This record gives sequence, structure tokens and C-alpha cells, in this order.
Amino acid sequence: MYEIWLAMNIVYEIALNLWPALLPLLLVWLALLLINRQRLAKVAPSTLLAVAALVGVLAVLALPSLTKSSLADMGDWVDWAFLLAMAAGFGVAAAALLWPVLAMRPSR
Repeated sequence: MYEIWLAMNIVYEIALNLWPALLPLLLVWLALLLINRQRLAKVAPSTLLAVAALVGVLAVLALPSLTKSSLADMGDWVDWAFLLAMAAGFGVAAAALLWPVLAMRPSR
């Protein structure tokens, strides 16, 4: 149980350091959503799901090496849970950020 609380505290501390970089990204994303609000519904959910799945799979493969680790070092269920949660987070973030961009594509 201690490992889970420690990991949540680490995520919180990292988020505190990143908010100045994430705030402009959020503002640009919200502006794109407002500009494309009529066209957002035209983006196929399957396209967003494909983006999220692709980025998630790439994140599962890349995250251990980015932290100077490997998939072989994943020994506990908590390690796998956090790896999969981080990969899912990257996938959802990529799909959310690309949603207004995909809405700007010309109609066929």
C-alpha cells in the first residue's frame, strides 16, 4: 500500500512542476475546441480510439527505456499497473489533443 501512495505523491510533485508548461497547452487546446466546435462531432470515434491505442502501445514499449529500466524489470503488479496507467494516459492525452486537429481536416 505504501508503494501506491508513494507513486501518487511522485505524480503530484511532477504535476506541480509541469503546470507552467501545461497551462498554455490547455489554453491552445481550448481555443481549438471553440474554433472547431461544429466539426468536432464529425471526427469518427474509431479514429480517436486508434490514435489512443497506437500511442498507448508505443508508450508501453518506450516508457521503461525512458526511465532507464526495461520490461524485464517489471516485477510487481504495481509496476505493471502504473506502466499501463501511464500508457493509457498518454494515449488519451494524444487523442484529446488531436481531436480538434482532426476536425480541421477537409471533408471528403
